[in-house]
Amino acid sequence: MNLRILLVLVSCALSVTTGLVLSRGGSGPAASGRSRPLIGLSMDTLKEERWLTDRDLFIKRAAELGADVQVQAANGDDTRQITDVQTLITSKVDTLVIIPHNGEAMAKAVTMAHEAGIPVLSYDRLITGCDLDLYMTFDNVKVGEMQAKFIADKVPATGKLRLVRIYGARTDNNAKLFKQGQDNVLQPLITAGKVEVLHEDWADDWKPENAKKITNAAITKSGPNFDAILASNDGTAGGAVQALTEEGLAGKVLVTGQDADLAGCQRIVNGTQAMTVYKPVKNLANSAAEVAVKMATHRPLIAKSAINNGKTDVPSILLDIIAVTKDNMRETVVKDGFRAEADVYQGSK
Repeated sequence: MNLRILLVLVSCALSVTTGLVLSRGGSGPAASGRSRPLIGLSMDTLKEERWLTDRDLFIKRAAELGADVQVQAANGDDTRQITDVQTLITSKVDTLVIIPHNGEAMAKAVTMAHEAGIPVLSYDRLITGCDLDLYMTFDNVKVGEMQAKFIADKVPATGKLRLVRIYGARTDNNAKLFKQGQDNVLQPLITAGKVEVLHEDWADDWKPENAKKITNAAITKSGPNFDAILASNDGTAGGAVQALTEEGLAGKVLVTGQDADLAGCQRIVNGTQAMTVYKPVKNLANSAAEVAVKMATHRPLIAKSAINNGKTDVPSILLDIIAVTKDNMRETVVKDGFRAEADVYQGSK
């Protein structure tokens, strides 16, 4: 069982001053005959640019801390991800880090890991319905609020803003949290008649082609007479922009995004996408590697937040986010080294 003790005025490397301590038993590297901790990293996919970056940063930071990382990628297949976790458990990893394709389906993986005495860190996406050890992510409700506030600030003084909403994958708990944050901002405006949602749908597996279909359906349903598309990430924003381009509407309709993907940043500086939410992935990957090594070596951790996953309040570490537009692209994404200026502004107008 987790040891969860409320602490006051305790500091740690993650600059948390109050929160929950947790630990789980396990063999550890010494008992496994290894001189270095071994971290298992089970990833939903490596088909998206974002996750390649996370993987490389995580491995680099773990190596700097004297740990090795064994990576498995399931390419969006829940059955394969369970098999990947079994492989990592067989390899006797000291800590298991999971980026779930389906947060509900991966509860089984947490149970299997715990039966082997291995602690589990859920990375960026929450694993639900299980006794999870730790969750690390950005404040995903705040992501949705930030996206929706950008739209809300464009609501005209008279009349209404006509909106299309594209959610993420139904299987991803984060998509639900983004929607929750969006609703926090938009619902009062919808109730007041200042925002009208013309069309909305979920983009299966976050695929741009599914977002394009949703946008095409919105155009078929309501014509070109809408003001904004609230797309929940840059991939779905890209699908929406493709549909708008085919209709001669690109740059005329506001499109939101998230992740500061290179293609998204390029669309922003070229005027076909209005904003993205920059989640400093380097901070997440580095912090997660640091925490995973501590878990592997049985050192206590502090998490100042807790998020309920349907079964328990999971100790959670939430990182900050930044809204990015054409006006602050250089001061945020480029300055941090997340994107090279030459790449972002390549072929810009």
